[in-house]
Amino acid sequence: MPMMQTKYYGEKSIKYDGLQLAPHWIYRTFGLMGDAAVAFRGECEVKLTEMVDLEDVRANAPIYSREMLHFILEFFDTDLEKAVYRQRLLITTIKESLERRDLMARRNGDDLYLSRGDGTRGKLSVSIATASPVSTLIHTGLNIISEGTPVPTIGLDDMNIRGMEIQALAVEILGRYAEEVADIWLARCKVRPV
Repeated sequence: MPMMQTKYYGEKSIKYDGLQLAPHWIYRTFGLMGDAAVAFRGECEVKLTEMVDLEDVRANAPIYSREMLHFILEFFDTDLEKAVYRQRLLITTIKESLERRDLMARRNGDDLYLSRGDGTRGKLSVSIATASPVSTLIHTGLNIISEGTPVPTIGLDDMNIRGMEIQALAVEILGRYAEEVADIWLARCKVRPV
């Protein structure tokens, strides 16, 4: 299995509205064919009509953030349970990358929380995994700016992660995640049957 392709796109911001969580969006937008993960910055506004998470739809809880660091991943298999495991691996990879920067994140399922210096805690992330007829897809967004969100949040900016450091964080997460996926694939290949 070749290493999954990754790309950080920093040329301009891309507003995430849920329509990007679609098969072949990564290929159509960035030219990466096959299993791939991309990261970019931009506003996040997902209206109820575009939401994949039916629990949020029932709770009438649209998503909004003035600026997020977005990750979109696509794998060309249709096993939704495997996609959720891959989503949790992404969240854990993000948590570890934050901890390398001395930020102690708390994970609850597919959500990450951070605490400010004054002890107040906020939600850092949104995340969803879903399936299409040809692939599984993951979107995870990390708040950069926390003001104006519909629920109490914390942003990377609140934690003094700004500018080029956001790009460095994204590139690190993409690289470490791709290495984990490749290592998992190789782990299947090295064992004999019992």
